[in-house]
Amino acid sequence: MDGFNLNGFVTDERVTLAIAMALNVIYAIVIFAVALTVAGWARRRVEAFARRHPRVDATLFGFLGNVVKYTIMVMALIFVLSRFGIQTASLVAVIGAAGLAIGLALQGTLSNLAAGVMLVMFRPFRVGDYIEAGGQAGTVREISLFYTEMASYDGLQIILPNGDIWSSAIKNYSTNPTRMMDLTIGVSYGSDLQTAQEVLERIAHSDPRALQDPAPFVKVKELGASSVDFVFRVWANRADWWALKCDLTRRIKEEFDAAGVDIPFPTQTLVYDPAPKPEDGPRPLLME
Repeated sequence: MDGFNLNGFVTDERVTLAIAMALNVIYAIVIFAVALTVAGWARRRVEAFARRHPRVDATLFGFLGNVVKYTIMVMALIFVLSRFGIQTASLVAVIGAAGLAIGLALQGTLSNLAAGVMLVMFRPFRVGDYIEAGGQAGTVREISLFYTEMASYDGLQIILPNGDIWSSAIKNYSTNPTRMMDLTIGVSYGSDLQTAQEVLERIAHSDPRALQDPAPFVKVKELGASSVDFVFRVWANRADWWALKCDLTRRIKEEFDAAGVDIPFPTQTLVYDPAPKPEDGPRPLLME
């Protein structure tokens, strides 16, 4: 066997091709490094714009920052491919066919992506809002393309797919500046209803956190099975609502006790006949 002829293998054409390939690899690395730097800088600039303008929705600009970043990276990829002599027109057809196959395999993921776009466009909630959606409740921390991150009231992290949020009812507790608390207060049938109503009205008007416009509403709601039920409605600012609800509930109990108004609780009466007739057999317990 003849030895390997290095002089015959190393030709000017092959040397030129190897140098061109090496330069293209170096160019590709440089292009991707520059693209990553520019993409990160552009994303930070877009997000910084929202921080400088408090009235601008930070959620929307966070989404736009991601769009700008990935757009720059895609442009860099196309430029790199063109450096290696790959025709981008034919690449589009290949990407389209691959996208169809991937889309069929990732229907759930793409639905989350579409839902993420809709959430950012219509903005039913923003970062920092306390919402209830998709069977979960918490404070929104981040809205990404595929999922929404929330924190529950007890500090747990909740990762919820956007598709689950968009396909369900969304309850936003942070949109309106005021909220109404709607309590049902039951008093016993033997209590003085006028006294009970005066106590409830005094409580509703005495706390400075309870708004007077709209005015509090205290009326008899219905005659229940074991109590006369009052409807007790008070409006409050969103930040005061929870603490005010707890404080008013306690005050109602304390002032009812002081005024001699009883709050009933469910009771059952057991009736037993100790002397049944022999022919009737044992009698069951009767509940009233």
